[in-house]
Amino acid sequence: MSLDGAYDPDNLFARILRGELPCAKVYEDADVFAFMDIFPQSRGHLLVIGKASRARNLLDVEPGDLAKLIAGVQRLARATRAALKPDGLAVSQFNGAPAGQTVFHLHFHVIPRYAHEPLRGHAQGTAADADELAVLARAIAAEID
Repeated sequence: MSLDGAYDPDNLFARILRGELPCAKVYEDADVFAFMDIFPQSRGHLLVIGKASRARNLLDVEPGDLAKLIAGVQRLARATRAALKPDGLAVSQFNGAPAGQTVFHLHFHVIPRYAHEPLRGHAQGTAADADELAVLARAIAAEID
């Protein structure tokens, strides 16, 4: 998919928001929803999405919605650091399929980085164990201020 196009209300993340698909939820408020990535690039990889916006990518989002979303990203990155004690944190966001975007609902990745552990490929490999994701989600949620 290109950078332009109509928002698909049946995309994977919209369906998760509506409760039609399961996820290991980390956090939810009026504006932000966060859950564990089912194909994590490292232990503790989570996704942060906006609840109100129908933006496909960063270029589509309303500035007010983006401000709320990025504040949520920061809050969740801090909680991830406190819970998992990674050596570093990567925050990423992709726009368009050629850039690596696979779900066309604006989202940010919070990816803990651990020294001497290689990063797995984006949206590749086998799905993570649901029980392990739930444990990580609870650990991160417990550290949200």
